[in-house]
Amino acid sequence: MNLSKNFFYITFLLAAPLFIVSCDKDDDHHDNHDHTHVVAPATYEFERNGESSVSFSGQTCRLQMATDIYNAMNDQNAFTAAEFETMFSDGTGFDFAYDCGKNIGSKTSAGQGSAVAVRQQFIDMFTALQDVYANWDNIATVGTAGYITTSGNSTYQVDAKGLEIDQAFIKGLMGAFVVDQISNNYITASKLDGGCNDPSDAACLDGDNYTEMEHYWDEGYGYLYGYNNEHVGGTDNNANGPAEGKGVLVNKYLKKLNDGSHPGIANTIYDAFKLGRAAIVAGDYIIRDEQAAIIMENLDKIIAQKAIDYLSGAASTLADGGAREDTFHGLSEGYGFVLSLQYTSYFTNLEVTSMLDQMMEGDGFWDITVDELNTMVSQIQSVSGL
Repeated sequence: MNLSKNFFYITFLLAAPLFIVSCDKDDDHHDNHDHTHVVAPATYEFERNGESSVSFSGQTCRLQMATDIYNAMNDQNAFTAAEFETMFSDGTGFDFAYDCGKNIGSKTSAGQGSAVAVRQQFIDMFTALQDVYANWDNIATVGTAGYITTSGNSTYQVDAKGLEIDQAFIKGLMGAFVVDQISNNYITASKLDGGCNDPSDAACLDGDNYTEMEHYWDEGYGYLYGYNNEHVGGTDNNANGPAEGKGVLVNKYLKKLNDGSHPGIANTIYDAFKLGRAAIVAGDYIIRDEQAAIIMENLDKIIAQKAIDYLSGAASTLADGGAREDTFHGLSEGYGFVLSLQYTSYFTNLEVTSMLDQMMEGDGFWDITVDELNTMVSQIQSVSGL
């Protein structure tokens, strides 16, 4: 045996025990980790000292603000662009006097480097809406805002390129607001590990009945389930089922997927939220992070599947010779879900921006082609595996 081979052989023998120990340690923390000591409750209800330790009232407030802005966008001349921006960015100026001190703007696209540019996209929608208001009673034509009437006699207000601004806004918030805050913020290990989790430490509770880590997880939960049919002032309803479809944001579309193409997805997400919260109480952060991964994966599916559904639906209508106006509503929803894709694990901001630009190039929805739509659908399907 030559010296170089002999040196390699001796080095390998010395390193092998370290390698084995390293692998065994990794297995202990993942594949062989004991899950049986953490039990999820039947519903998302947790108590400490006989009182609820769950709180997500801030999320309820923000979800209702988003709903109020969306509803107002459907009323001609409801607000000026500046007034809409104040509602969005400052959380004031609503017909209902919110006193929660929250807003939507600071929580929109907060988890990525393109945050300022994306927030501006939403603010620009309020400006674009003013042209729609000005042409509210006019029939929309190529290059001119107004209303379109479908073959089913539904009427929609669109901009000069056929886009419904309100749909782009609310569907865009699915990712930029809801998924971003859940998947890219509150249930990430970096966020959770930055919060204390010792209920015996008064400083950790800070006068509340929950630890910081518990509260972060609850806030993530609240962005999906926190909408309350009552206006702010209603209590957190933690006993809600996993797929009630409340509100106009992601919970609505979770129910649609659960009732359609992805049966069981609602229970998968809800169960993961429950078990993840129970793991935090038990101090088991391996189980916590496993449940967070399940939640993230399935929220991504909601966004991607709806983008696919709306774009492919429009492509099918056009391919079958349907009226172009029959596609505008679905394409507007699809536009918002495509915007949302950059907050999933599937696409970057640059990739999404390219797709959005393609949808709006030329005369927008007035001349988008079946091939263009099918290409985007194939791209999303290929990356997401859906």
